[in-house]
This record gives sequence, structure tokens and C-alpha cells, in this order.
Amino acid sequence: MTVGEDTRGSVRRVPRHVACVMDGNGRWAARRSLPRTSGHRAAETTVIDVIEAARTAGVEWLSLYAFSTENWQRPSTEVDFLMRLVRRVVRKHAALLHARGIRCRFLGVADPRIPPALARDFADLMTLTGENRGMTLTVAFDHGGRRDIVAAARSLIRSGVPAEAVDERSFAAHLPFPDTPDVDLVIRTSGEQRISNFMLWQVAYAEWMFPPVLWPDFRATHFLECLHTYQQRDRRFGGVTPYTNGERHP
Repeated sequence: MTVGEDTRGSVRRVPRHVACVMDGNGRWAARRSLPRTSGHRAAETTVIDVIEAARTAGVEWLSLYAFSTENWQRPSTEVDFLMRLVRRVVRKHAALLHARGIRCRFLGVADPRIPPALARDFADLMTLTGENRGMTLTVAFDHGGRRDIVAAARSLIRSGVPAEAVDERSFAAHLPFPDTPDVDLVIRTSGEQRISNFMLWQVAYAEWMFPPVLWPDFRATHFLECLHTYQQRDRRFGGVTPYTNGERHP
């Protein structure tokens, strides 16, 4: 989807794949002298706002980092709350996501500590929306980028692929959801500047932005500002910019 032209007349496009590290729920609550769970609950509005903003802007793939393999280290009361909250959010918004033509996926979901009822809700939503051809929404839940890479390596070994035949394309084919395109833009809210084991293979050439706003306060306007900033960046992938001093490189 085109979103305008730059000063040289070339078409600007929205990033095909945007990923969000939804950071700052706990600090949002602490600043209000509220329990951390209040920050997680407030994040629901942001999630729906960002999904709609991305879909409307023409983003084809949106990935949200909801729960990492490291998050199991949090207090059990907080983890239990998150499991119940995510189940409520999934069940509440399933019909809307389907009506919007959004295909939903869940990346991870391997730990046996995930409540069976929640795992079934994930599976049901993927089945419900599996034939949709609008934006693909991937929720990374119980996700770890290193674990995905290790799993892909094991899959290659089990498949008997000769070492000499392994290249980036064949390796990526053994990752979860191998049709997922590389991430173009990663947005991590709250100002923290870490990858945090998120989609390590897919973010290799992503642009990163670290808006200081906490996730529960992040809205469509902030998301669109990030898209606009992305459009100003030169995507060279290790090469050189096509223009220097107003002249185009051959």
C-alpha cells in the first residue's frame, strides 16, 4: 500500500512486517501505585488499537511479543493472572478479528505449564481465522528466538540434510511458520533498548524504534508515527544509499 512519495518522487511503502515488543505494563502500574496486574489489564486497549492501526495502514504482517520463555520466572500469581487475562482477551475479540479478515497465529505455546484451556482457545482461533487473507497477526506466546533456532537445527539434522546443503533458505524453512517474512520494523515501547530473545532470525535486518511511551499509553497515533519514521530511513541491507550529493549510484 503506498503512503506517499519522497522528495525525489519515489513511492514510499509501509513496512510489510511490523513487530512490537509490548514493554512497560509494570512501570505504568507502578507510577499509579497500582499492582502490576493493572498494567497488564490496561494493555488490552493498546493491543486492539495497534492491530486496527496496522491493518488500516496496510501492514501485511503484525507480530506481538506477549509472553517470553523467560517470563515463566515471574511470580506465579502474575503468571496465573496473565494466563487468565490472555484467555479472556482471545475469547472476547475472536469474532472481531475474524470479521476483519485477520489470520491469527501463536508462535511458541510449547510449555506444558500453559493451561490446556488456553492452548485450546489458541488452536480454535487459528482454525477460525486460518482461511482469512487479510493481515496476519502473530502472537508470540511462550516464545524464545534461541529456542526456535535450536529447534530448526534439530529439524535439519533429523531430516538428514547434508551440512554442505544447509544455507539460509533451507534453514529458515525449518523455523516455525516458515512463510513468515523477515521483520522490517521492530517497535519496543517504554524506551528500553533490548532484543530480549525476540524472533532473532527474522529481525536480522529490521529497523528498530524505541518510543519512550509505556505500552498501555501507546496508541494508533504513536504507531503511525513509527511508520512515518521508518519511511524516512534508507534501507541499504549492507549496501550504500542510492543517492549521494543528489546523484544516484549506478
